[in-house]
Amino acid sequence: MITVIEIQELLGPVSAVTAKRKLKAAGCRSSYSHNSRYYTLDELADYDAHGLWSYKGIRFSRNGALMATLVDLVDQSSAGLFACDLKEKVKVEIFRTLSQLVRSGRLSRVRVEDRYLCCSNDSAQQKCQRQNRLHPPMDAAFAQATQTLFEVLDERQRRLYAGLESLRPDSGGDRIVADRLGMARATVTNGRKQRLSGKYERHQVRKPRGGRKRSDRKTTSS
Repeated sequence: MITVIEIQELLGPVSAVTAKRKLKAAGCRSSYSHNSRYYTLDELADYDAHGLWSYKGIRFSRNGALMATLVDLVDQSSAGLFACDLKEKVKVEIFRTLSQLVRSGRLSRVRVEDRYLCCSNDSAQQKCQRQNRLHPPMDAAFAQATQTLFEVLDERQRRLYAGLESLRPDSGGDRIVADRLGMARATVTNGRKQRLSGKYERHQVRKPRGGRKRSDRKTTSS
């Protein structure tokens, strides 16, 4: 890692513009933090899965500048990103940069509940990101486990389970649950209403007062 000032000292009396031009010609990438003061080579940077790398608190991105980095992070996200999520990833202040990206049309923002979600400027991808944020796709392993459990339940238990699923804040409602579980929407609705009212038959696995008998034997003290 090197700075423009250090390059100027090595090359002699050259301007900062000339030093930056030589650094770029050598394939160096500037940091997106610290006012782009530091430079490094990609082969020296240990980028993470998001293309980010930090060295002694100085932050670099495979995408270069902060603007390009934020656009790439949002575009690669399946469900968009809130500003706080982006800030947590890049570890620098981003409010002004985000505002500039939205104004210039490189990113878009959509309202999700009481917050704004940063999405791709592509309308189709934006719609998909918003949908995934509102109704997160279920993990494949969990979905398989849920389906396996669902298959061993009887008709009444399936209805009540579907109603419980529909009550989850991120379920998407009766229709989404019905499609996922392969049930009629009316069945899910009935199950949800029964869960809310508490008015449904309760089958017991064993009779009342079943199980191990209480021991009434008193212990004697010596």
